[in-house]
Formats: sequence, C-alpha cells, structure tokens
Amino acid sequence: MTPRRSVIPVFVPHLGCPHRCVFCDQRRISGALRPARPEDVVRAIEEGLSRLKPGTVPTLAFYGGSFTAIPMEEQKALLGAARPYLEAGKIRDIRLSTRPDAIDGDILALLRAYGVRTVELGVQSMDEEVLRLARRGHTPEDAERAAKAVRDAGFELILQMMTGLPGDTPEKSLETARRFVSLRPHGVRIYPTVVIRDTPLFDLWRAGAYREHTVEDATQLCAVLCEIFDDAGISVIRLGLNPTEELSHGGAAAGAYHPALGELVLARRYLTRERALLSEADRGKEVLFAVTPGRVSAATGQKRENCRILQDEFALSGVKFVQRDIPDFTVERVMIS
Repeated sequence: MTPRRSVIPVFVPHLGCPHRCVFCDQRRISGALRPARPEDVVRAIEEGLSRLKPGTVPTLAFYGGSFTAIPMEEQKALLGAARPYLEAGKIRDIRLSTRPDAIDGDILALLRAYGVRTVELGVQSMDEEVLRLARRGHTPEDAERAAKAVRDAGFELILQMMTGLPGDTPEKSLETARRFVSLRPHGVRIYPTVVIRDTPLFDLWRAGAYREHTVEDATQLCAVLCEIFDDAGISVIRLGLNPTEELSHGGAAAGAYHPALGELVLARRYLTRERALLSEADRGKEVLFAVTPGRVSAATGQKRENCRILQDEFALSGVKFVQRDIPDFTVERVMIS
C-alpha cells in the first residue's frame, strides 16, 4: 500500500529576494511575520508530524522567498534542520521555490545532497515587458536555462505563472503557457494578480495607472490556460492565492482574489463544454447533461450559475445533470421534451 502524502509548510517570506516585485507582500500572502530559522523548521516538522494520520509520510515545503538566493550557509542551516527527520524516514523529501536566475550547478548539487526533490521556479511570465514592469529582475531566457538545468539534474520541476500583471494581456499569458509546455514541467501553479495593500502595485492601482485583473478576467483566462496544460499532460496544482485571514479582511484590495477560484475555473470549463452541445434548435427544451461522478457541482456552477447562463442564452426551459461513468471533463446530453 502506498503511504498517504501530506505537506508540512515552512514560510520564508522575502528571504533571498534581491528585488521587491510590484505585486508582492509575502508576509500578507503567507501570514508569516518573519522568515523561518532552523529552530522554526524543527518546530514545524514536530507539530506537523503530531497531526498526521498513521501511515502518512509528509513532504517538507519551503514557501515564499527565493530559497537558493539565500547565502549558502543559511540554506545549509535550514535544510540541515530537516536532515535528521529525512534520514529517519519521518519526512519523504523536501520542496522549495526560487528564482530562475538563482539556479546553477553548485546550488543543485547542494539541494540534492540535502534531500530536495522538487524545485519550483517563480517565472511569472515569459514576456520581457511584463517581467520588466513587474520588476522581476530576470529574463525569459533565465527561465528557460533554469528549467532545463533543474530537469537535467533529475529534480521534479514546477513552474509558477501569473496572469494580469502590468503590461500583460490574455494573448501574452497564453504564449507564456505555450512556452511553459515546451519546458516540460511536471506541474504548474497559476496565480492571477491580486492587488495587495501597501505594495507598489497598490499605489499604481489607486492612482489609476493599473486596471485590476478581476475574478471574472481570471476565471475566463485560467479556464483556457488549464485546457492548454491538460492537453500537454501537465498538472495545474494550484489556482489562485491560498486564502488567509489577512487577505480576506482587507489585505487584498482588488484583483483576482477569491477563496474558491479553482472551483470557479472548473465550472467555467464545464460551461464551455455544455455550450458546445447546444444550438438554437434547443430553444424551449429541457436538457439533461451527464457528467462523471463527483462533478455535478462543478458542472452546475456555483449557485447553479451555469444552468442560469445556459437557460438565458439558449432559452431553455430547464437544465439538469446526472452522473454517469464517463471520462472526467466529458459532458454528454439527453434531450427531455
């Protein structure tokens, strides 16, 4: 039997970051007030292990910051704090996130020696203008070089992208997705831009120099992005920022912040499939759709929004769903007169 998996998070907000990106305040995003120290790593592991169900072997994950841009001795101290647990089999492996321009052969050798298995690269965009306006300080070529190095060294590669940054367009985001596919990551995280209070982007938005990337903008675009990645066999492992008390109570001033963004995107993907099965000839009819088990809620949309949209667009008398043993993201229909 395969052991159950879990993640023990350790936050290192802004640690190692050489620039302040216009959109970023990792302390608000993560809820962590300061970067972790070795003793915090030990505490997080002990607390995480105490809550696990029997048979679960967790991964230790360093979130936030640019881990491999931290001075080497500090990297060793943080990773070394986890080593006894790794050697004892109490944690399975380690994952971390970093910048594309903070990867080289020496760093990858260090990560491998300390049990790191997954490297996430905060690429955000493959468009030079978007990266410049976001003050990222790296180039698309840096991302391509780093992604290849990570894969060639045998690590699991995760790429992070953002939509709706200053200078971004849906077309640029789609091109970023296509270039991501060419880099063959094992997974992707998509973070639509949120205007976080007290960031440079917040000042731009408040001055009218930046138009927010709304929840609707993000839902529509991410539905298409997910199709691109699915077609390429690449998992989208996260959509949107993880909800926190800080963000939910004023930290997110504008933009694509929603505690269930992933569900909205999933419902939009189903709506696209449902629309494709209807025509003007269906006006006045009641339609029965079949979806895979467990997907009725997604297919109907939040508060049955998909049903309402379809009824309005096609003048249907009703829309209903049943479960059938069909592939995921497949929709079939049966007409009811």
